[in-house]
Amino acid sequence: MSDTVSFSEVQGTFIYESRDECFDARLVTDDSDKKARDSPYVIAAMPAFNEELYIAKTILGAEALVDRVVVVDDGSTDETANIAERMGATVIRHPENGGYGAALKTIFEVARAMDVDVLVILDSDGQHTPRDIGQVLDPVLRNKADVVIGSRFLDNAPRDHIPSYRKVGMKVLDTATALASGMQVSDTQSGFRAYGRQAIDAVHLNGSGMSAGSEILIQISDHNLRIAEVPIHVRYDIEETSTEHPVKHGLLVLYDIAALIGYRRPLLAFGIPGASCVILAMALGFWAFSDYYATTRFSFVSSMGSAMFLILGLLLMSVGLILNYLVVFVKDQSKEAAEST
Repeated sequence: MSDTVSFSEVQGTFIYESRDECFDARLVTDDSDKKARDSPYVIAAMPAFNEELYIAKTILGAEALVDRVVVVDDGSTDETANIAERMGATVIRHPENGGYGAALKTIFEVARAMDVDVLVILDSDGQHTPRDIGQVLDPVLRNKADVVIGSRFLDNAPRDHIPSYRKVGMKVLDTATALASGMQVSDTQSGFRAYGRQAIDAVHLNGSGMSAGSEILIQISDHNLRIAEVPIHVRYDIEETSTEHPVKHGLLVLYDIAALIGYRRPLLAFGIPGASCVILAMALGFWAFSDYYATTRFSFVSSMGSAMFLILGLLLMSVGLILNYLVVFVKDQSKEAAEST
């Protein structure tokens, strides 16, 4: 599938059409704007779905700190797109709601088409403070990092207002993302990030769900890009900032990350459960034989459980080994193909 996109201009906005057609960057940017400057071309982009209450304030705060504001309206049914357009933002409309990951995918494709040097992404629901854009951008602009994450959990970041259940849930997701990417960061689920040119070119999202933030970090890790974190302020006192229950949202993200771990690290995803099953089988078998020698009665339940867990464990470990071989083979083939071009 092509990584390019196409848009058609309709009433001042740009309607997302297809990923199989060529994208004319002139639809979303004026080339003279970039040619006339010596400094990096910086845009702020934000996914938006029914955010008419907060989109204007977010755009107003961002536009003073960047060269252009881009809003990806992900199928909103309210006045989000119209308000963003009137505020002077470049608006990209999805005909229907595709999800957070779909909006991010469009943002990166548009950034590449616009030949952007630095991209900063923030939420449009009022939780992120636009005045933090400067400190999020700073390490990228000074060439100290390729990706900067606005973290809620650094030592000097204010976090007393973060609900406890969110802290626990995000810690679980951080751990899962670290297993998938091999990258240790304090806030893997932060949507407030800045990306340099290399990172913009490297990120090609596949999923459309809320796990897109983790998928981006995995791809950043694959390309050995530099990553930094800075503290940010996040508001949790705003009503209707999410369309899903936080527990459901967290479980869906965790499910997607688990799928990524299974694809990228099959030995970890299948080997550890397999080894656990084998250990459990040995324990049940030991208990069954010990009980038999002590009472001369054979425990059918324990012995059958031992056999079933042993078979399951060996099967999982075998699948992990086979999938790991295939992953290594595909990576080697991709690396050879890239070197030959």
